[in-house]
Amino acid sequence: MVSCSQSPGRLTRDTLHCAHPRKLRLPARTRPEMPDSDSKRHDATLNSFKPTLPDASLDQVFRQARTYNRFTGEVDDATLHRLYDLLKWGPTTSNSCPARFVFVRSAEAKARLGPALDEGNYKKTMAAPCTAIVAYDVAFYEKVPVLFPHTDARGWFDTKPEADLRTIALRNGSLQGAYLLMAARAIGLDCGPMSGFDNAKVDAAFFPGTSWRSNFLVNLGKGDPASIFPRSPRLNFDEACRID
Repeated sequence: MVSCSQSPGRLTRDTLHCAHPRKLRLPARTRPEMPDSDSKRHDATLNSFKPTLPDASLDQVFRQARTYNRFTGEVDDATLHRLYDLLKWGPTTSNSCPARFVFVRSAEAKARLGPALDEGNYKKTMAAPCTAIVAYDVAFYEKVPVLFPHTDARGWFDTKPEADLRTIALRNGSLQGAYLLMAARAIGLDCGPMSGFDNAKVDAAFFPGTSWRSNFLVNLGKGDPASIFPRSPRLNFDEACRID
């Protein structure tokens, strides 16, 4: 039996387990009283959702955003830094952040990328101000001690077979590629994501001798409205969703 011989005004670890906790009184300074109106406002804040973004923002990022096939403009270093500094906050498994990005702008880099492109993607990619190679690092776990310092998370991954690591990296790297699209649209860039290219050729040209692997490409710049197709339909809720 835990003793409760302490005086009511003295709070110790043992006192917290006494048989009559209702008799305890915390010092006033540790129990600030909140006015009823503030308390209700606080509870309402906890139980409410954040405000919805304005329709104009939702239109820019989702409803009116399109996949462009011709681009103009310039995508400078500051814009690319701004883009990454926004997209990097999206969640990934254990904050592993396996995506890697190469922004192809120079004539030399375009010359290396060109031979890997399907015929239908060649001209528009060579003419785009910038093309992002969205890749992933199969050895992403090397960065996990820095990115997830709460525990020894590296050990969760570094003994897995390469096929499992590739699945984890591809899944989360694809998420980060989607964050790139949303972030690019949010800061005013137009996008042209595509998969029509030879991954092995891109890997050989840009990632030889490394654990990086290409996933998909995104052309970036100011999109030409004349280059887009009519808006295609989407599946409705009942076709794509189920509430169990």
